[in-house]
Amino acid sequence: SSYFPSNHLARLVHTFPVPLTLVNAAEHDTSASPMGRLFQLYLSGNRIYSCTTCHAHLTRHEDIVSKQFQGRHGKAYLFNNVVNVCLGPKEDRILITGLHTVADIYCNVCQSSLGWKYEEAFEESQKYKEGKFIIEKARMCKEPGWA
Repeated sequence: SSYFPSNHLARLVHTFPVPLTLVNAAEHDTSASPMGRLFQLYLSGNRIYSCTTCHAHLTRHEDIVSKQFQGRHGKAYLFNNVVNVCLGPKEDRILITGLHTVADIYCNVCQSSLGWKYEEAFEESQKYKEGKFIIEKARMCKEPGWA
């Protein structure tokens, strides 16, 4: 089953063949990056965040967990789910709230660095972040049509 119900997917679009690892709630195993055609997901709705570089859709406003996060380069948002991203290797990183295992996330279309995914939190109070995504505010923009 897909993270976004079928009524939230506008269409799938074929682009150039490149390595691909789609990330969504149903697909978190990114141990291999299969070669193949890139299918870019387009989200329907009127509150969509996209990549500032190439405008690939990333997530919906409804998936924001918090706007009170700090990224490497400024303010960042925590999201439950994202699309059209690939993961870098997992690494342990000391962040403001302690030690976490994270994987950087990149836009599947333009390979811009967007933020990271929390793979593991070592402190009990931070466990809610596991499986969630940080996207830096400067790396995303609102798609036209916000109400």
